[in-house]
Amino acid sequence: MAARIEYDLLLVGGSPSNLALGFHFLELAKISGKQFSIAILEKGKEFGSHVLSGAVSRPHIIEKIWPNYKELGFPIEAVCTESEFSVLGVCKKWDLPHFMYPKSFDKTGYLVITLSYVVNWMAKQLQEKAKEVPNVNIDLFTGFSAHKVVFEEGRVAGVCVSEEPKGDDDYVYAKFTCFGDKGFISRDVIDHYKLRDCPQIWSVGVKEVWQCTRDFSGKVWHTLGWPLLEGTFGGGFVYGMKDNKLTIGMVISLDSRDPNLNPQYKLQEYKKHPWLQEMIKGGKLLKYGAALLPEGGYYSLPKKFAVPGALLLGDALGVLDVKTLAGVDRAMECGYVAAEVLHDALMKEDFNEAALAPYQERLTNSFVIQESFKNRYFRWAFVENPKLLGEYLPDMAKSIDKTTPWIGMLKIGFKHPLRASMDGVRSLSLIEGKLNIGPINYTPDYTHIVPDFVEPKYDEPPYDKSTIYSRPDAVFYASTKYHEGNHHIDEFDAQTCVKCIAKYSALGKTTPCVADCTAEVHRIDIINGLKKHGMSLENCIHCRTCEIVCPEVNLRVNATSQGSGPDFMGL
Repeated sequence: MAARIEYDLLLVGGSPSNLALGFHFLELAKISGKQFSIAILEKGKEFGSHVLSGAVSRPHIIEKIWPNYKELGFPIEAVCTESEFSVLGVCKKWDLPHFMYPKSFDKTGYLVITLSYVVNWMAKQLQEKAKEVPNVNIDLFTGFSAHKVVFEEGRVAGVCVSEEPKGDDDYVYAKFTCFGDKGFISRDVIDHYKLRDCPQIWSVGVKEVWQCTRDFSGKVWHTLGWPLLEGTFGGGFVYGMKDNKLTIGMVISLDSRDPNLNPQYKLQEYKKHPWLQEMIKGGKLLKYGAALLPEGGYYSLPKKFAVPGALLLGDALGVLDVKTLAGVDRAMECGYVAAEVLHDALMKEDFNEAALAPYQERLTNSFVIQESFKNRYFRWAFVENPKLLGEYLPDMAKSIDKTTPWIGMLKIGFKHPLRASMDGVRSLSLIEGKLNIGPINYTPDYTHIVPDFVEPKYDEPPYDKSTIYSRPDAVFYASTKYHEGNHHIDEFDAQTCVKCIAKYSALGKTTPCVADCTAEVHRIDIINGLKKHGMSLENCIHCRTCEIVCPEVNLRVNATSQGSGPDFMGL
């Protein structure tokens, strides 16, 4: 019988949090001189290939881990020199005066980065650092996924790395396992230990990178309004990068009332705006992708950040702060703190849950949780008062197109003389953290779906059709590639899907999983006169949107095998 494959530390996911953890742990081990072993599992074919983000990031944690990061060739697309927050009508744009929007949206001085490149760079720095620390054996495994959490005697003992395990070689064990994934496997830890009373809520980010004919480097826009004028929480982002490249994307919350939201189509609608049409005129699409963002914030955090044998970090923990649009620095700080706590526990040979308690204590006292607490009601303000995005924002967008935003604000005030002012005061107090209403409780995103929802219609401005891509065409730019026999999405009960299809067909709609898929995976097949759910898994870009919006909770997206999936390098 073969010996168990076991390490001191097992890091699940080649995420910013885990790579920061690994690098800082090496620094600590170099000082202590003690023998350690570490394994990092990354499901993508290379580090960064399954990573997608905006991203504009404050570099304070990067500077803490790598004080000479610029000299080491840290991949910077630009430094933000102009930061705007804009409201879009269908045809026109209003850049808000800086005094009118939260300071957190001013990204001047922040780094515009391509996170896939950053993660790849971090992995290389880790490998270089390992050469200086011979007392640590570190193995980086790409194309290896964690398919199942192994629980032994009440603690997390490791993970299974095969879809169909046949022996001990299909398992990796560790004294401590660290989960830095987007919920593919960490959700099983959270569910097993019943860590979350308030459910996590999610948005999906859809993003394209364009090669333009003009230079927009250093310019950053965040937008509200078109094309989200039906009440859905979300907005757009446009980041100018070096070499005449431009990031265009949207973050769209999945608690929308619209069962046929179609995030990829919404991104195409966004690009039809004359402002964006002018920017991408004569350009070409380079890359496309999508990924989930945990946006529940403070009250969606697990009750415990550590369980016997394991830690939760980054997106697995849910530390992204929607108000500040910040997640990368928070994830890295999780890894930095975890490295010190884990090194201390291993030095003491203390493998009890109590040895991990300082992880939550230190994060709670850090900017990560302190700012999350301060902004705890930001997202809730829009859930509590749907009029903000369902009535006031559309009215403002119309005024931007037809008159001026100032007249629009006056019209809203005249139209709702008492209600608008009361709504404004309460919502602003929640957004700014000046009102304490106690704990809140979100409901799962799919519970907000209104099956017979009718989206308002708007006359689109003229646009260049060559800049707009159908969903099947967009998938090409995600560079998906799967191994033969891939089956990474579970459909729990086929008959449940049949009933769901019939329900939405009767309303003249398709199902949420078909409509909201960011690729071209889910479909409706007619077999012997019966409409059934089918999947083209080779198109999947691994965002998990279908699972989140399924009104019957009948789907689960699992980690892929053998490095299969999209190639987000450059996104």
